[in-house]
Amino acid sequence: MTDLPLLGMALPTAALEDFRDFILAEDRDVELQDFFDADLLNGDWKSVADQARHILSGYQGRLGIHGPFWGLNIANPDPDMQAVITRKYLQGLEVCDYLGATQMVIHSPYTTWDFNNLDNFSDRSAYDWVIENCHKIMAPVVARAEDIGVTMVVENIEDKDPDIRRILADSFDSPAMAVSVDTGHAHYAHGATGAPPVDYFIRRAGERLQHVHLQDADGYADRHWAIGEGNILWHGVFRALAELKSSPRLILELRDKGRIMRSVEWLAAAGLAR
Repeated sequence: MTDLPLLGMALPTAALEDFRDFILAEDRDVELQDFFDADLLNGDWKSVADQARHILSGYQGRLGIHGPFWGLNIANPDPDMQAVITRKYLQGLEVCDYLGATQMVIHSPYTTWDFNNLDNFSDRSAYDWVIENCHKIMAPVVARAEDIGVTMVVENIEDKDPDIRRILADSFDSPAMAVSVDTGHAHYAHGATGAPPVDYFIRRAGERLQHVHLQDADGYADRHWAIGEGNILWHGVFRALAELKSSPRLILELRDKGRIMRSVEWLAAAGLAR
């Protein structure tokens, strides 16, 4: 059983104490969920970070945060908005630097509309325009992330094309940009928009995959249910993960934190993870 992949979890600092012993026993990956909140980032975020560091005293695992995302499309074409978005992501990296976190989750700019319309032109100018806007916003963020040893992982949100985030990440030619797959978002896209199934998203990310949000869903909405409560085909997902050498962080991101241990037990009983 010890050769099974190790599960981590996404938690707000207020819930860390409940899982502290379980986390520290094997230095499980942790993703802190507090620091996407704009009010916190503009306020006393250091007190929350200090609390997290205190609870995780002695922790030697891989620590990450979910970066800001509300209203912050990293392909926004408005120069005024671009400056604001750059500043917000730099705030997220300031938190990472303070905490010693080495990963920050950011959201994909691509929508379902993009999938159906970016080819609705005579050349690839629409694709290039999105990437150019992303570079205008994220170039200084990527440079700062390189300086402090943080990798930003681009999470699928509405993405129907499983390749498009990898292409975006590769365009920066930087170790500070990689790919995340959220299993529930991929399953929503599969069920609601005709995207490929979740295991295809894993395979198409390939060795650029450094982060996975594990949540179960029904293919209709972004449920964040406990593993086993939806209809994602988990054996196929973990077969795809087993093909990788990139050791992505496997983060249980559940709406109900009280169901985290149930999810760990379900995956362990299935012989998929521990």
